[in-house]
Amino acid sequence: MRLATWGMAVGLLAAPAMAQRVQVANGAIEGTHVSTAATPVDAFLGIPYAAAPIGPLRWQPPRPVAQWTGVRKADRFGARCMQQPLFADMKFRSPGISEDCLTLNVWTPAGAKPGARLPVLFYIHGGGAIAGDGSELRYDGAAMAQKGIVVVTINYRLGAFGFLATSALAAESPTHSAGNYGLLDQAAALAWVRRNAAAFGGDPARITIGGESAGSMSVSVLMTSPLTRTQFAGAIGESGGVLPPTFRPKPLAVATKDGDGFTVAAGAPSLDALRAMPAEALLAAQGMQRFRADFIVDGQFLMEPPIDTYTAGRAARVPLLVGANSQEGSWTSILAGQPPTVANYRAGVAKLFTDPDALLALYPAKSDADVPVAATALASDAFLGASTWQWFDLHRRMRQPTYYYHFAHPRPAALPPLTNPDVPPIGAVHSAEIEYALGNLDTNPAYAWTADDRRISTVFQGNFAAFIKTGNPNAAGLPNWSPAPSGEGVIPRQIVDVQTRSEPFVEQARYVAATPLLERRVP
Repeated sequence: MRLATWGMAVGLLAAPAMAQRVQVANGAIEGTHVSTAATPVDAFLGIPYAAAPIGPLRWQPPRPVAQWTGVRKADRFGARCMQQPLFADMKFRSPGISEDCLTLNVWTPAGAKPGARLPVLFYIHGGGAIAGDGSELRYDGAAMAQKGIVVVTINYRLGAFGFLATSALAAESPTHSAGNYGLLDQAAALAWVRRNAAAFGGDPARITIGGESAGSMSVSVLMTSPLTRTQFAGAIGESGGVLPPTFRPKPLAVATKDGDGFTVAAGAPSLDALRAMPAEALLAAQGMQRFRADFIVDGQFLMEPPIDTYTAGRAARVPLLVGANSQEGSWTSILAGQPPTVANYRAGVAKLFTDPDALLALYPAKSDADVPVAATALASDAFLGASTWQWFDLHRRMRQPTYYYHFAHPRPAALPPLTNPDVPPIGAVHSAEIEYALGNLDTNPAYAWTADDRRISTVFQGNFAAFIKTGNPNAAGLPNWSPAPSGEGVIPRQIVDVQTRSEPFVEQARYVAATPLLERRVP
């Protein structure tokens, strides 16, 4: 039965049918008509937005795509960018990995004509900037396209292919920058969408950029880069921002020093030798050295740390919808596998942070029974909850419409043959909100979705669709969601659960106090 359900989900969203043609700047493309029981959708898959970054173009900013003649087929996903199989929840429809991966996918209401001026969602996948791609089932754009939105998902260079900086790369660059090639890919993809949105019925003046995890972090820096911050009308961030206490971009000098060490360990004595390495060998070196895909203050994409841009009011002045989940991290990470007792909790916090008593006062556990909840809140904030909050708090102070959510609903237990974690979650784990927000529960048959799950998705997807269309997540039939004020006082937060509702954000004071403490980690 489950195999049949899985097949229906894949077929529903990707089965080729009659061809649809669109003229984009580089030539004509032919997509497919998505067969659904609801509003029909056209899909255009695997469209190149930049030249293949191979050979001498490895570790170069993305170059324009050459014009093509005739009609290019756009009926299947392109290859995903070079990556290792790291995350079990990623369900790809791409044919495999390749350096030739700079493609994007478009879903649009069937028959949408140039001039329709539909809103556009430009969505960036997660995966720590080392994995993921735009073909993942949970990011499928058909459900949002049925709401009258043009949806775009993209691929961008990952890991060492997308974020390696070396002194030789900086020396050869006309801007003396290096790294951030994956972010430059995102900028190139956004520019492509601005040029071509109208061909799919979209409005280039109504693009909302969005993403989850590393995709959300990307949104936070796209809002600060001089290359992109004026190129969109709204932004959505799901669980992540490149801001303290957890995330700061590397200075270029540090990044190039680390990158030079990587190249020595990889056995490449020169940049030419590094570019000549087979992609598979470079990927293996990335895995052996546990390469981290850090964003970099490179002097080209990022001129300064994002916190400086937000604090000075120089970030994109657009509406922002942002939030995090109730269990971004697990209490087990604080207690290092020890039983949840107050003594173990205190010891775990002392091993991780230099001001344990101050943090324990903000995340208190008076009894052993309190430990899982308190340690989960601390782990979640230390991972990315506090950085996401920092983004929210700085943006609202720029007097821009800012909407904050707390996704609190745990997913149902996983169905066989998948196994559930030994320690059951006590909240919504990292990435759990994606299928709800994008209307894609049916793309994930790993869970026995309930009527409550579907109601939550109806509301949350409705909020996303309304925000993409208007810059405001409110619409008829949805619970009221108030924007955060720019000053002090009571700040509202939307609790997304079976009963989605607006509540005073009482944790605001805790975040103000905890954020500097969470950055003071034991070396």
